[in-house]
Amino acid sequence: MDDIKEYKILRLNGQKNRGDTDIIVVEYPFTIFINDEEFVTLLCSPKSLKYLAIGFLHSEGVINKKEDIASISIDKYNGHAYVYTKDKGILARKLYGKRTITTGCGKGTIFYNVMDSFKSKSIEGNISVKKENIIKLVSIFNKKSELFANTGGVHSCALCQEDKIILFEEDIGRHNALDKILGRALLDDIDLKDKMILTSGRISSEILIKVAKRQIPVLISRSAPTSLAIDIARELNITLIGFARGKKMNIYSNFPSLIS
Repeated sequence: MDDIKEYKILRLNGQKNRGDTDIIVVEYPFTIFINDEEFVTLLCSPKSLKYLAIGFLHSEGVINKKEDIASISIDKYNGHAYVYTKDKGILARKLYGKRTITTGCGKGTIFYNVMDSFKSKSIEGNISVKKENIIKLVSIFNKKSELFANTGGVHSCALCQEDKIILFEEDIGRHNALDKILGRALLDDIDLKDKMILTSGRISSEILIKVAKRQIPVLISRSAPTSLAIDIARELNITLIGFARGKKMNIYSNFPSLIS
């Protein structure tokens, strides 16, 4: 399935108008089944769906490691993922009393207790980050998204090390783009403790928590963080950087980690 569609539109410009064709990003309902039980439907972009399913389930605590999964298959035509876990009772135990309405792109649900994040393990030995590397990464990142350039309708996310982008994903939802990165990293056994996440979207508490669960020490965004995201970052020793645009950026936590 393509991730874009073309539509005939009427384009207005002041007093002038003309017929035109516009390229629109596809919004795709994607339902995850766990052990033949319907679990959740995500609204996403129709690519990297296996990574999205795995990343989402890991972020929400349904699985702890890739070995928890017995098998996974994707029915792209119907928009379904079928995940079978080795522990058949895992779903009921993971969901009990763990539901929070999110500030996601559209009304979403996550399955953790937000205050548990303050009890998470603090990042140890936080890596040092060079300002010049961030400036370089943001420049590469901004040029990498052809889908955004064509449609203006997606978020981007990247896994980075020093001044290099290792993984890059796009999606209509910022949470989905991050989960695609995390799912691929989990399946490929990538050590995340010396890596950075770069995102185009707002950093809310649920984005920060997804990163914290994977012990990623640095989170950078072109956009703003929320107050709870800053509080959690400071509690867990995560370097949080927002408004990374051109040569400018705001550092909200763990200031000593940034090297001029």
